Amino acid sequence: MDYTIIIGLEVHVQLSTESKMFSACGTEFGLPPNTQTDPVSLGLPGTLPVMNGKAFELALKTALALHAEIAPFTKWDRKNYYYPDLPKNYQISQYDLPFSLGGWLDIPLQKDGSGGGRCGLTRVHLEEDTGKLTHGSGGFSEVDLNRAGIPLLEIVTEPDLRSSADARACLDELRLLLRYLGVSDCEMQEGSLRCDANVNLHIEDNGQTIATPIVEIKNLNSFRSVERALNYEVERQFTKWKVDGLTIKDAFKETRGWSDPEGITKPQRQKETAADYRYFPEPDLVPVVVDQPWIDRIRASIGELPSARRSRFEADYGLSPYDANVLVEQGQDVADYFDTVAKTTNAYKLASNWIQQDILRVAKERKLTLDKFPVRPETLADLVGRVDRSELNTNQGREVLGKLIETGEPLDTIIEAGGYKMVSNRDEIAAAVDAALAANPKAIEDLKDGKKKPDAVKGFLRGQVMKLTGGKADPALVGEILGTKLAEFVG
Repeated sequence: MDYTIIIGLEVHVQLSTESKMFSACGTEFGLPPNTQTDPVSLGLPGTLPVMNGKAFELALKTALALHAEIAPFTKWDRKNYYYPDLPKNYQISQYDLPFSLGGWLDIPLQKDGSGGGRCGLTRVHLEEDTGKLTHGSGGFSEVDLNRAGIPLLEIVTEPDLRSSADARACLDELRLLLRYLGVSDCEMQEGSLRCDANVNLHIEDNGQTIATPIVEIKNLNSFRSVERALNYEVERQFTKWKVDGLTIKDAFKETRGWSDPEGITKPQRQKETAADYRYFPEPDLVPVVVDQPWIDRIRASIGELPSARRSRFEADYGLSPYDANVLVEQGQDVADYFDTVAKTTNAYKLASNWIQQDILRVAKERKLTLDKFPVRPETLADLVGRVDRSELNTNQGREVLGKLIETGEPLDTIIEAGGYKMVSNRDEIAAAVDAALAANPKAIEDLKDGKKKPDAVKGFLRGQVMKLTGGKADPALVGEILGTKLAEFVG
């Protein structure tokens, strides 16, 4: 029996502001519980909210980058419900007139070539965050109101995702975009990026399409949890439907919590509807009018986004989609670093390889971002160019790179002091090849007798030639001359 998985995401993003959404209280993460509060975020009587202008601009920037339609008039609403982490007993949010609607996010292909495509967005709206509950043993819970009131952006996707891998890829791409924009650090372990997933199945049965009841999964604290929870929930829903046959018309939407240690979802409650929240306009805040000059100014500040940069790396530098994606998904500092290298050398693929294999490895070991890396991109471009022009071989180039990282000395100084120079004179290399052949008659006999394959013999003798030349011979020229010589023995 076939079925299609239907997934939509609700992503909550804490914006990078120094103060909360409606007060001057700080937003620093990691302070002792309940020390980052003020009368407004505690909901004390007589307090009045004042909108954080920077938060609204960061929200606008995000919506524009996601191709959303910006509303010229938007208002605030009270979302009423009682919960221990909501001191006012209502949350200031947006209901029927959010500041943006629609939009989309392009998702790149996965490494195996699957997935990809475009995920539509329902809306992006702005609200304030709630506090955090910690459930301990003995039936007690503790509330920390430090994050209550922090500016929170809610991004709601259309139900366009068809697998848990697509959902994870969508989140990966969204986090990358938000970091490029500089609107959030998106640290899931700190709660600045959180996700709820809505999922149900469309089951094909006797020529009919049957939709199972929608389940919203909460408590997803990592991208891996999102993927695992969706995989579990898909199997659970299909098994349940085979037993009870309930469809989306027979049951309310259900909220289930994900238990990561157990690897299962657990029922929490029936999902509330808008009527349950008793929305009404927030009387203490004026609406916001967004004019075209404001939109134009924010749009001009966005810069090049990840999807556009991938396309440019492929078109301008001839990189494969995989290489372009690796460089872009590592973050803006890595993409900027490669961009600068590529603009000063034509060895695009070689530069990409060295950044991926060498520069990023050292940066990770030393916990450095590339804007603080000891080898500047212009220096790497010079070094890569010399390797590409066969002035240095690959091994020499990597030795020089190591010394650049360790000493910080000028490139020419390191090359001259180390005697790094590739031997590319044909006569010199031919003489070294003849010497290697003379010193290793058994290798030739094994080749003639068919005891060893030509590639194995050639590889062994290439190593001998490199030893004789102190590792400075041009490997390509060594291979060419060796190939000609060995052909005489087997021809």
